Formats: sequence, C-alpha cells, structure tokens
Amino acid sequence: MAVSSATRISFFRHTPLELILGIIFTAGMVLLVVFSDVIFRGSADMMDLRARLLPPFVSLKHILGTDPLGRDVLARIAAGGKISLIVGILSVGGATIVGTTAGLIAGYFRGVADMILMRIADVQLAMPFMLMALTFIAIVGPGLSVLISLMIIAQWVQYARLVRGQVLSLRDREFIQSARAIGVGKGRIIFMHILPNIIGPVIVLMTLNVANNILLESSLTFVGLGVDATIPSWGGMLADGRTYVQSAWWVSVFPGFAIMFTVLGLNLLGDWLRDYLDPTREK
Repeated sequence: MAVSSATRISFFRHTPLELILGIIFTAGMVLLVVFSDVIFRGSADMMDLRARLLPPFVSLKHILGTDPLGRDVLARIAAGGKISLIVGILSVGGATIVGTTAGLIAGYFRGVADMILMRIADVQLAMPFMLMALTFIAIVGPGLSVLISLMIIAQWVQYARLVRGQVLSLRDREFIQSARAIGVGKGRIIFMHILPNIIGPVIVLMTLNVANNILLESSLTFVGLGVDATIPSWGGMLADGRTYVQSAWWVSVFPGFAIMFTVLGLNLLGDWLRDYLDPTREK
C-alpha cells in the first residue's frame, strides 16, 4: 500500500530530530561497512603509487582521494569501519553479559556475593583506564581480541553497578513478593520478573558505550596500542595521515569525519532511547 504524502509529513513532524539524524548517521555508516566488499571489491589494500596522494573529488575512481601509498581513502574508511563496529559491538555485548549477571547476583542475593563483587568493582573503578590498558597490552601484546577483552574487563563494572541498583529497588516490590509466595524459583524471578523491568537503562548504556568504544579503539590504535597496523582502521588512518595534514589533509580528515558521524549518530540514538524509555515521560 502506498504511503501518502500527508502520512510522511506527519511522521517527520512528530519524530524527534535527534532520532532522524541518529538513524541517518548510524545506518549510513553501517550500510557502507556491510556492503563494502560488494562496492569496493577489496580495493582497500590495493596500492597505486602513480595515484598517491590524489586529492578528493578529482577522480570518480577515488572520490575521497588516496593515501601516501595510493590506496583509496573511501574504501579504507569502509574497511576500517568493520573493525570499529566489531570492537564496539562485541566489547559492549561481553561487558553487558558479565556486568548484568554480576549485578543481578549482587542485587538479589546481597550478602557475601554482593560484598565481593562490589569491592572488586570499586578497586577496578579506582584504576585509570589508560594505565590498565598499557599494563594489559604490555603483558599480553596488542591485537583485536586483546582490545575487545580489555574493554570488557574495563566496562563490566558500569553494567554491574547499574543493574545492582535497579535490582535493589525491585527485589522487595509487591509483584516479586507475590512470586516468592507462590513458590516461583529464584532463577525464574531474576530472569523472568526482574530482568525485563530493568532492561531499558541497560539498552541505553549499551548504545552509548558502543560509541564510546569506537572512540577508545581509534584512540588506542592511533597511539599504537590497538589493532595491527596492517589492518585498515580509523585510528590507524589518522595515525598514517598526521604527517600529511598540511599537504594532504584528506588522508586524516575523512577518517576523522567517519568517527565523528558514527559516534554522533549512536549518541543521538542513545539520548532518544533514554528519553523514550523514561517511565516518567509524558505519553
């Protein structure tokens, strides 16, 4: 069925601008990354020294120009986006699972489990992230899996403390007491009655942390502590282009724009989700 122009106008009129922009920025980058192999056919690593440092918008073959080795900047942005999204999604997923589980256990069972988990969380929160990253990478060595593991270790605490606070506010509510009274098991109470009621804030935190982890991956790779230099990544492209800022600004500026718009889109979506899932908002 065709959508009338009045319906489309009504949609945009009643949809928050931050949601529209967030979807545009995030979906645009995700589509570019997902279909990069089809669009560019492996040209991210193809070198053409005859076309090195080609300015943007001069050749249809290299719309955003080329880097010092003659590699297509747009193709490398798309390839680098895979690394950033993989790191962002997997690290947030792992931290969410570990932190949510710890928070549920600490908040519901209290006692010794709560004391041990929260003291571990307090100690970890007292450690500067960069110091922990330097120590961890110095011991284990750099790499994609190491970077993801580091972010999981660093961020599970956020989810644990958030979930614990939410569970403490729910564990003695009437519907939980009623479930206990009729003999519902602890596991079922936790995962079927408590978890669905606290998932909103967790989803918001996940959205914001994906954006944060993309920035962290780019920053660590920029200083040589992230993914291998042979793998295309946004942070690596920024590092490669810093010596060409005056003579070939596009080598570093366009990857910087990719990071900025992706993070901005995710933050806008996170802000909208926070407002939308707020139980006190007006319907």
